[in-house]
Amino acid sequence: MIDPSLEFQTAIRAALIENQVVSELVPADHVRAGSTRPDKLPCIILASPQLINLGRAGGGAFLSRVFIDLHIWALEDGADMARQIGAAVSVALWDAPQSATVGIDGYERPSFTYMRDPDPERAYCHGVGTVEGVIRWSV
Repeated sequence: MIDPSLEFQTAIRAALIENQVVSELVPADHVRAGSTRPDKLPCIILASPQLINLGRAGGGAFLSRVFIDLHIWALEDGADMARQIGAAVSVALWDAPQSATVGIDGYERPSFTYMRDPDPERAYCHGVGTVEGVIRWSV
């Protein structure tokens, strides 16, 4: 493995789509990685991760801190919906997600802020949160 952030991102997405409350609010195919503009509403977009390499761990493993921004999009008249989705996401990610490919040695729960999209042509409510993990991985 070359990039542990992809494995962390995969574990986060899996935790979200497997959570019953999240899946009742946002269909699984609306939970995706990529750009931060929505193509389907409501949606959760896992934006490009930030990776900070920390050093080595025992057994030849590496340690990296990974930050992944979670963007929640709903229609403006769905501001309450965006907050409901954010609350469901927070509960779904209360504990570190499970991964069969990397160790998640440190974990910070997401917290969100909400705003209206600044583009007047778009009537969206947008929430942004960040999930942080210290990932232990091997090449």
